[in-house]
Amino acid sequence: MQRLPKEVKVTIAAVAREAGVSTALIHNHYPTIAEAIREKQGRSSRAMRDVKHQDLTAERQKSLGYRQEIEELRAKLASIASINEVLLEENQMLKAKLKDRNVVELVSSQPRS
Repeated sequence: MQRLPKEVKVTIAAVAREAGVSTALIHNHYPTIAEAIREKQGRSSRAMRDVKHQDLTAERQKSLGYRQEIEELRAKLASIASINEVLLEENQMLKAKLKDRNVVELVSSQPRS
């Protein structure tokens, strides 16, 4: 890598050309050299893998949070739907009472003590 001219980017292909070998030889037989070149480029596969793993872990945490929120919202929705049904029924009954003047509501008396 030190023999490459300053204006030439450090790549596996450039190192292979300078050494007179194929890029496949560097990849297959000299993985430590290939990794050193990638580190020089700022593209270390180990570093990239670690970053991707951290990103994946963060996304999994977000996903778990979203799933929990969805479950909570579904439970709230079911509760609200149940309350809504009761209120609709009560509303319908009250409207029927208003329409028919012959309907009188009987109030039960409380037992006296």
